[in-house]
Amino acid sequence: MEKRRVLVVDDEQHILELIQFNLESNGFDVYTCDNGEDAVRIANNEEFDLIILDIMLPGIDGIEVCKRIRDINGKNIPIIMLTAKGEENDKIKGLDIGADDYMTKPFSIRELLARIRAVLRRTDKKNNDNIIKVKNLIIDIEKHEVKKDNALLELTLKEFELLKMLAKNKGKVLSRDVILDKIWGYEYFGDTRTVDVHIRHLRKKIDDNDGIFIETVRGVGYKIR
Repeated sequence: MEKRRVLVVDDEQHILELIQFNLESNGFDVYTCDNGEDAVRIANNEEFDLIILDIMLPGIDGIEVCKRIRDINGKNIPIIMLTAKGEENDKIKGLDIGADDYMTKPFSIRELLARIRAVLRRTDKKNNDNIIKVKNLIIDIEKHEVKKDNALLELTLKEFELLKMLAKNKGKVLSRDVILDKIWGYEYFGDTRTVDVHIRHLRKKIDDNDGIFIETVRGVGYKIR
């Protein structure tokens, strides 16, 4: 199993060493830095499963670092704020700008590890809910993107919704009437041929001329194999 990658940002060297040693002892791949500028740069250039971020940093502080990381290419890396400040308003500020959890110094390594695992479990569940894989197709519901072999496909809104609906019901035959109702809605006055036209366009865009992904069930509708 691939190791989880964690970035630890703190200007106290002994804190960095303490966290790094314990996380590596528990199977994590750990990167460290001691200032906000480096933290933003590293987060922009590398992929991490989680960031442990101190608020009191030289240069730009942890609150600003968290904001900038959240703005980087739409990245939503889980962040645990770690700081000597324990006032309620600091905790609220950290959570309001996008932190996933908050701990105050001094802290227990066992509690930190427990919180890390809890945040990663929540993130994994969210990612699983937002990503649907069908063979070499990846449907990202949150980003509203579809990739095939890591190449981004240009789908219309209706094509995306149609593919998402079929993928969410993988193996289940969906009738044209059901698809028309769910995708176009009650107020739509077209007929079921609209579904066939969009299926044809969708197949062309995902290179599914042989029906490898979308199967036509004669007299009924369509399903994802």
